[in-house]
Amino acid sequence: MTPLRDASLSLATERAVPALRDVSLPRGRRHEECERHCVKGLYDLVQTLADKVAQLERLAVPPGGTAVNPLDTQRRQVTVVFIDLRGFTAFSETAEPEDVLDVLREYHAEMGRLIAAHAGVLERFTGDGMMVFFDDPVSVPKPPERALSMAFDMRHHLGQLTLNWRKLNHDLDFAVGVAQGYATVGPIGFEGRWDYGVIGTVTNLAARLCEEAKPGQILVSRRVFGAVEHVVEAEPIGDLTLKGFLRPVPVFNAIAPKGDPRSGVRARALISCPPTGGAHGQDADRQHHDSRR
Repeated sequence: MTPLRDASLSLATERAVPALRDVSLPRGRRHEECERHCVKGLYDLVQTLADKVAQLERLAVPPGGTAVNPLDTQRRQVTVVFIDLRGFTAFSETAEPEDVLDVLREYHAEMGRLIAAHAGVLERFTGDGMMVFFDDPVSVPKPPERALSMAFDMRHHLGQLTLNWRKLNHDLDFAVGVAQGYATVGPIGFEGRWDYGVIGTVTNLAARLCEEAKPGQILVSRRVFGAVEHVVEAEPIGDLTLKGFLRPVPVFNAIAPKGDPRSGVRARALISCPPTGGAHGQDADRQHHDSRR
């Protein structure tokens, strides 16, 4: 337990628990069982808050004791995930604006929940497109496995949403591209509006893989495949010629977690990186292409 987390936990508990004991419960008596549950719930809440404080502390002073200026750019290895709704452009051209907003609200709410559950960082969303990255600014264990776990979860939950949308005659589907590599990370913007972003070939590769993916597919780069092949069933697609890349790129289709042949199952129990909370809603400079929708 870090000093900042320890101090936050102790201070909040010392102040809150005595106040709780002084509360007058119905019928003029203190209900011990209710009190125990309330105190435990309060303690859990304070612990969660203290964990978040400790996470911020790690950002400010990483292992080694050297403070990092959050306004400095850094070179980091990250795993980048691009997510896209297939058919959204055609849908938005013919549907009523209210229907488009309803779909986006459902989509953003469900995807945002899963991004947070898997400790991803939402760099930006542009309509139906999203870019998520892992392992910066806070390091997480096994970023490629975590990214695939999130993608499988998304495909599963979005499958339920698309069934409902099709009942309303909205023909939409889901595609994902995942890549891993080094990038420059740091602030992007101007005085009064600074965002945290990722720039590098890895973001372009993830975006191109997403563009190439068929509805329901999760396409991954060779580096990602090498990191997850022991826990994920995948098949080679071949070498694809992608815009912006001089040479053909080996691509793999991630089908499902190993041990379950179904492509829409939850990966959390099968991939050895249990999700932890925490997502950051930050924008950065990235263009989203929808030429293949």
